[in-house]
Amino acid sequence: MNIKSPIDIYSPLFEDIALSNILSDGKAVVDLIPSMSPDIILRHYHDQKSSPNFDLQEFVDTHFTKQEDAISTFQSDMSLSCQEHVESLWSHLFRLPDSPVVGSSLLPLKYPYIVPGGRFNEIYYWDSYFTMLGLKVSGRVVLIEHMVNNFADLIANFDHIPNGNRTYYLSRSQPPFFALMVELLASIRGEHIYRKYRDALQTEYHYWTSGGKAVIYNGFKVARYYDEMDTPRTEMYLEDKTTLENIDASFLPTKYRHLRSAAESGWDFSSRWLAIEHDLSSIETCDIIPVDL
Repeated sequence: MNIKSPIDIYSPLFEDIALSNILSDGKAVVDLIPSMSPDIILRHYHDQKSSPNFDLQEFVDTHFTKQEDAISTFQSDMSLSCQEHVESLWSHLFRLPDSPVVGSSLLPLKYPYIVPGGRFNEIYYWDSYFTMLGLKVSGRVVLIEHMVNNFADLIANFDHIPNGNRTYYLSRSQPPFFALMVELLASIRGEHIYRKYRDALQTEYHYWTSGGKAVIYNGFKVARYYDEMDTPRTEMYLEDKTTLENIDASFLPTKYRHLRSAAESGWDFSSRWLAIEHDLSSIETCDIIPVDL
């Protein structure tokens, strides 16, 4: 399946937007929703960018719409208990199945799901397990099953569950909590659930025990966090370049992979991955066998 991320679709426009910092959040750049076909946008950019009066911000505003915060209109009711507050959030964080949009970074999901909120309008892999624990307390079992089905579909389509359902997350996963999700659902629905998702569980296990993720250490095959790509994260393009701006060019691919792999771990970022505490450029994620795995 040939899925392209924004940097592949919109280059060199993507790089110019990301490096210009006209959108202060790198994720806002990759989550822009095109107002017309990417081919037309790129043609307009090629024709207009050399104009003396060209304004990149105006171009972006004309050719894209910005993803709104997931719960930008939500107001907390301080009189509610903690549980009542969580219950009131579900409807704001609930998303119906997605419709594909050409040129968008969103990977459409077939079943309803819950997003984290704020700037995050997509699911995140291991976060979703803890969401499901809350959904169980709320008695929303059907929604738990919908979300497990979405993850099983992602495994069927991509042989793994990406960090989140965005094209720029496809090169990495997150801590493999799918088995815990299946176990949670089986505790409610019954043991036939294990059979239903057996193939997906086996596929994910193979993903985590093969390729760049698998290494031999003291005669044992062990797993590590390992992103397939060695370039700046698309959603943090300017930030990653800035973090490593003083690193020798020959080490940059390795360092970018370390950054990406720390994001796969979910501990992005923690001193556990650093050779020098507080110095993110000293990151060495792929050189560490994490107890998590």
